[in-house]
Amino acid sequence: MTEPVFPDGILTLDRSGDIPLPEQIYRGLREAVRAGLLPSGVRLPSTRRLASLLDVARNTVNTAYELLQAEGIISVRAGAAPRIAEGLFPDGVSAGTPEPSSMPALSRRGRMLAVDFHGDGWVARHGSLQPGAPALDCFPYEEWARCLRRAARLERSADLQYRNFSGVPALKRQLSRHLAAERGVRADPDQILITCSMQASLALLSQALADTGDEVWLEEPGYLGARTAFHSAGFRIRPLPTDEQGADAAGMTTGDRPPKLIYVTPSHHYPLGARMPLARRLGLLEAARSAGAVILEDDYDSEFLFSGRPVAALYGLAGEGQVIYLGTFSKSLMPGLHIAFCVVPELLVEPLSQLMRNMGCAANVQAQAALANFMDNGAYQKHLKLIRRVYLERGEMLVSALKGRLGNWIDVEPPAGNVQVALTFREELDDRALARAMHRSGFAVSALSKCFLGEYKQSGLIIGFAGATPEQISAGVDTLGNLLEQTVDA
Repeated sequence: MTEPVFPDGILTLDRSGDIPLPEQIYRGLREAVRAGLLPSGVRLPSTRRLASLLDVARNTVNTAYELLQAEGIISVRAGAAPRIAEGLFPDGVSAGTPEPSSMPALSRRGRMLAVDFHGDGWVARHGSLQPGAPALDCFPYEEWARCLRRAARLERSADLQYRNFSGVPALKRQLSRHLAAERGVRADPDQILITCSMQASLALLSQALADTGDEVWLEEPGYLGARTAFHSAGFRIRPLPTDEQGADAAGMTTGDRPPKLIYVTPSHHYPLGARMPLARRLGLLEAARSAGAVILEDDYDSEFLFSGRPVAALYGLAGEGQVIYLGTFSKSLMPGLHIAFCVVPELLVEPLSQLMRNMGCAANVQAQAALANFMDNGAYQKHLKLIRRVYLERGEMLVSALKGRLGNWIDVEPPAGNVQVALTFREELDDRALARAMHRSGFAVSALSKCFLGEYKQSGLIIGFAGATPEQISAGVDTLGNLLEQTVDA
């Protein structure tokens, strides 16, 4: 049998590129093996010969061959030419062309976890007027950098080891004081679990507090992150109706399927922005008590109240263990910080902390330490005071522009807080098509209809203002006006 030989022209080098020549040779030969161009047993040129063919130094080829040998791709014996190692792939099969039957497939659980409820009509990339986007132009970068440098001194701290999966104690203490002063939420620091996102908190609690097939209540319209977490856990999701006063549990019946969890956003309903009054909060607590349900209180954008007096958090009104309080720093600081938290009953602290370790949803330690310092030195409160004013100005500017340009087509109310507004169309329009058209123009608005569970889907758009400049607001409203004119005239 004729011995396989090294084919000509299998390697080309880019001598002006950033990748070192030894690595280019290593990568080229490795990919040739993966593609089946160099089958097992092929004899490679000697280092001297290949160096001559490629017009490179011999040490360059030596380095590439050493990398290939370390990965088991070639075999080298004293006095013999290097060869492609035996048994890498069966004859005629390469790593680059797997058979369809060998491709991995998602399990049923995997498919449930991977479902995308956002999809068509929801922003998929960053752009102007994006809901939930904070005012990064107002962020105190220098002060935050100082806090990060202080946090870097944790390099010899035990906090960097395998411990504190539920959060750095210093941040828990700061949060305990902040929540007591600002929201009437009184909890021991140990009751506060620090997670990497609101989504992580919802996934954690969904897995821990209910079983597949259990019923949960979710506001209608409601937050898609909660819907995703509940669907992934295999729950039966029942719509909880909302109106201009937020979620209303008065008409809900339990029968033989009482809910295990009830998710609400009472401070500022997402996405409509309604603030739940005290009487309705008490009614919700009574409904949950009768059903034996745990309320997940997402205190959404409670930091931003532009008018009126804040209403007490459900957590402060409830009995022990009836409410779990959820929060995040995504809107007050930045989403990329990846720090959120939940306040849980004392009896759940230990098992949930262990579950956090098992699920790997702990937040970055140095970011937590920096945030603790940021709160301790007063920088967080100073920042909140600034952005409350900025958000109010931008919210009023957006609503004024919307009413001035689109007043005959929409209904929209000035925000009492929040970082976005929800406008509704007076006629039945395809809000997803309008959202897609806005996306193509660089405006990251979202379709309101995506937030509905049932058949009724109110038509409108969710438009962010917190991170928008006056120029972006003006351009976005003008673009939407032109699109509506084209839609109506069509």
